[in-house]
Amino acid sequence: MRNVVHMDETVAKFIEMGFSIEMIGRAVEETGGENPEPLMILETLFKISTSSEASSSKSKVIDELIGMGFSEELVIKAIQEHGEENLEEITNVLLSYAEAEKMHETENEDINNNYFSDDNDDVNIFSGLSSSDEENELHSFHEDGRLQDLIKMGYPRKEASIALERCDAISVLATYSCISSNFSGEIASLAEVVDFIFAAQMARQLDEFWAASDEQERRINEPPPRRRRLNTDIASDDELIRLPNPMIGFGVPKEPGLITDRPVPIPNIALGPPYFYYENVAMTPKGVWATMSSHLYDIKPEFVDSLYFCAAARKRGYIHNLPIKNRFEIQPTPHYTIQEEFPLTKKWWPAWDKRTKLNCVLTCIASAQLTNKIRKRLEKHERDPAVQKDIVDQCKKWNLVWVGKNKAAPLEPYEMERLLGFPNNHTRGISRKDRYKSLGNSFQVDTVAYHLSVLKPLYPKGINVLSLFTGIGGGEVALHRLQIPMKLVVSVEISEVNRNIFRSFWEQTNQRGDLIEFRDVEELDDHKIEGLMDQYGGFDLVIGGSPCNNLAGANRVSRTGLEGDQSSLFYDYCRILEAVRSKASRMRR
Repeated sequence: MRNVVHMDETVAKFIEMGFSIEMIGRAVEETGGENPEPLMILETLFKISTSSEASSSKSKVIDELIGMGFSEELVIKAIQEHGEENLEEITNVLLSYAEAEKMHETENEDINNNYFSDDNDDVNIFSGLSSSDEENELHSFHEDGRLQDLIKMGYPRKEASIALERCDAISVLATYSCISSNFSGEIASLAEVVDFIFAAQMARQLDEFWAASDEQERRINEPPPRRRRLNTDIASDDELIRLPNPMIGFGVPKEPGLITDRPVPIPNIALGPPYFYYENVAMTPKGVWATMSSHLYDIKPEFVDSLYFCAAARKRGYIHNLPIKNRFEIQPTPHYTIQEEFPLTKKWWPAWDKRTKLNCVLTCIASAQLTNKIRKRLEKHERDPAVQKDIVDQCKKWNLVWVGKNKAAPLEPYEMERLLGFPNNHTRGISRKDRYKSLGNSFQVDTVAYHLSVLKPLYPKGINVLSLFTGIGGGEVALHRLQIPMKLVVSVEISEVNRNIFRSFWEQTNQRGDLIEFRDVEELDDHKIEGLMDQYGGFDLVIGGSPCNNLAGANRVSRTGLEGDQSSLFYDYCRILEAVRSKASRMRR
């Protein structure tokens, strides 16, 4: 049976393993023969991959993005404008391009054609948006008609979508290479896709050809881990941490349900001081929060949506050993609705846009082309309910506000600063792109300050802070607004842009304490930690939120959880915290 495995299935398997169509075609040519053995082709692929690894990174980025459904022209344009280093940022820009193109394509279509199906009520205003670190994906491409046909035929959506992607890839490869294939043309027909699904199902049932070699080849190809990992076993269903609804943690101002004692007490080994406070996105891959909790003394997370503290949603989880009794809000209290926060929008806000809250602040914004298309559609069809619904959906997706007649616009950086609780012009002096990125990845200051407020009576003379993954200083801004003096801040932040922003805040607010900066958490080993604690008398608070790049639902490229290159830095937070608490324990003796 092994000898009759179809070349189409072979190519599909290579694509599934991550090889590009061009690389597969080259390997087939170099292997030679009318029907080369798959393992010989695979060996050639490994050689090509190894020899071209250093010089082909850009083409690999282009292949990955084209494979996600973006056109080659837009991909090349985005890489030229933004470089190839930050794949997540490029992806967000491409999504913005795609939204603008879709508006252009539909301008001359029947205006009753809707792209979205969400209900247009306040209950769902937080269901259609994503940020660099939020749970929902930005995707609104037209579905392939063949996909709808396959779903109607009873095939699961996921299986049908994968089959379409692979069949089209094989068709393109067959058209432009020497591979023999049953596929005709650059786009596979519905019958060809059905045949492919049937063949794949048969192959799975027979469990042959790839079953024995998959794991072996994967181990050969797999790069070494970035750093030593702690135990990262996925939690069982019994251990999984469920997200609450509503997401109010141990209680929020102006809402019922406030509690003063934790439902699950903090284990004795984790009682403060020193206190610690860890933050990350609420919606993560399965088992991530259970794993993080297990490495932070089994303290249960407190999940809070910042829509209870400001005019924008921001779902986050916090693991900390702070007291929860006698919390209070910083003054002045924030505005809770869009119109209160941005009163100049009232004049232009249409009655059919019922939003009172914004979605999570993004690291990218809608393009001028998209907002222009919105204006033109409204000028032609302003009174059409279908058009109004489409526009509201776009406004929800991109956090657009009304700034003129039929004119919706993205938030300005200073408006994002206000929503997130930062001082005016906190990020001024850098590019707009960097301002959006830094703000999109920051704390929501009012929320964090509410949690940290319990420290004010405990440290009336000031506090020593170890700030990991400082960002633009959301934790320190919260302490400053709470009027808790910072005697010492040891800040660890890899971004030079963010370090400059935080240093400017420190200088402009005339802080009298010492600021010591490190670039990377890996620079902060046990020896340095103990030396700093001996010099300054220890740390009172360890605060930070490790990168969410591999956790957030918006990441369609590498949502690999705590094993990801960036999000695995969580374990450095744990390592440093353990070193601080161990040293503090010895200092108390």
